[in-house]
Order: sequence, then structure tokens, then C-alpha cells
Amino acid sequence: MAKIQNPMNKTLIKIDGLYKIFGEGEQQALTRLRQGADPAELFTQYGCSVALNNITLEIYRGEIFVIVGLSGSGKSTLLRTLNRLIIPSAGEVFFSGQPLSGLSAAALIQLRRHEMGMVFQSFALLPRRSVLDNAAFGLELAGIGTAQRHKQALAVLAQVGLEQVAGQLPHQLSGGMQQRVGLARALVVNPTLLLMDEAFSALDPINRREMQELLLRLQASQRRTVIFVTHDIEEALRIGNRIAIMQQGRVIQTGTAEQIVNAPANAYVRRFFAGVDTSRFVLAEDYAGAFSGQLTPPREQPHDRNR
Repeated sequence: MAKIQNPMNKTLIKIDGLYKIFGEGEQQALTRLRQGADPAELFTQYGCSVALNNITLEIYRGEIFVIVGLSGSGKSTLLRTLNRLIIPSAGEVFFSGQPLSGLSAAALIQLRRHEMGMVFQSFALLPRRSVLDNAAFGLELAGIGTAQRHKQALAVLAQVGLEQVAGQLPHQLSGGMQQRVGLARALVVNPTLLLMDEAFSALDPINRREMQELLLRLQASQRRTVIFVTHDIEEALRIGNRIAIMQQGRVIQTGTAEQIVNAPANAYVRRFFAGVDTSRFVLAEDYAGAFSGQLTPPREQPHDRNR
């Protein structure tokens, strides 16, 4: 396999010492947590739930960064702190070097509208609007005129293979097609960062596979930064340049698929691979060493991962 030289080596997102605690005794619980208290003890003492526990990460421009974890591990909470839909209890998120906590409400809205797109598990389409108007919704919020926003939305619908149904209503589409509209709506503003929260998990296996392939095709041409949350390790292995595995609010391990498969941090990580064919990620020592220092590891093309 040929090396992939990736010139993009700058951090887009930096997460520094991030905590999130839910409950009225949040700050008291935070102090005790930093002193080493067990999260279960904090729930008993303060009625507080620890969702994020001292997370520090860097996410690079142009990579697909996948966050994997079981239900309740904190992965969706972490994702929502990156656009401040959830305000962390402590710590900071930096976007292109700028701390999000320092932004005014108006500046944060502008950042979300122009730099960040988000795709949810639920399609969340407007039922009485056409596919075209759903896809153009972000541009409408940004004050773009009808003709221009429809032109841009049609171009993005063509990218996801839906230009022929632009005039239909959401209920006339299959689930997979509805999720493509959701993806088009997120992409229409050409965001720097795309946040995807269990975006394909509501789809049947065939549609899910098609959406994974679509994301990889779009990524090959656009090189957007994508942060993708999933509970499915096979999905993570297939689409991720790097993977972070979470457990009880902590990041247990971060690395490429090859690094995690070949050197799992603990038994919790190993359990994710039970029943999964990981043979294609087992590397010879000289092969693994050949790619040290690269931002994004060599990865098979979608058809290679099917072998």
C-alpha cells in the first residue's frame, strides 16, 4: 500500500482538562473529583453524575476522529461540548486556537452557523418543507437569498445523490435518504468541522454501509475535519483515521485502528473487539514503524476494507 502524505498538521480542536458534572452540587462534586473521589461516591453524596472526567485531546484538521464508547460513557456529552451545546463544568475547548468560553453568545452562534455542522441520529427534518428547503435551511438562517441558497443546496444534494428528489417531502423518502438530507443540510454551509452523533445508528445495515461509503467518498475530496460518535467498533475501524475509546467519562485510549488493535490499553478495550475480524489491522513491526510521525495513517480505500 502506498503511503499517504498528509500536509495538514495543525490542530483544529484542542480539549484541555475538560470536566462535565450534572447536578445541583456540581462545583462541590468537581472539587471532590479533582481530589480523587470516586464518581459513584459523588452521586451518593451530592446527587451528581460525572459525564466527563479530565479529558485532554487534540483533533487535527482533515481527519475523521471517531469517539467510541458504551451507553453512558460520555461520548455524546463530549461531542456537544465542542460547540457548547453543553457548557463544561471546568476545562476549555479551543477552536483554531480560540477558547470557546471567551466567545459572546452572538459570536458563538456565528461560529456554529458558519464553521460547524452537526448531524444527529434522528433525522430532524422539517416535515412540511421540501428536501431542497431542508437542505438549504442553514443558509436561510444565515440570511442568504432564496435563489442563491437553492443553488448551493442543489449542488450539495447532488454530492449526496439526492438532486432528483429535491422537490419531495421528507415522508416520501426512505430512512437512508432522509439521513442523506440531514448530511446535506450540515454540509451546505461548507463547515470546517462536521460533528456526527450516532448519525448512522438508526439505519438498517445496508443503508448504514452506504452512508459510511458516502462519508468516505466525500472526505476523500473535501478533507473536512469530522468528529464521529458511535458505539460500533466496526464502524469506527472502517471510517476513522484515529479513534478515542471512552469509559465512564474518561478517554481510555487514543490511536489509529492499527495501534489500538495491536496494543489495546486494557481489558475494556479488548472487549470491543470480541467477535470482530481485526486481522487486516495486524501489522508487522517494520510496517508499523514506517508511518511514525504522520498525522493521518495510511488507510485502505473502502473497497479494501471489505476484503
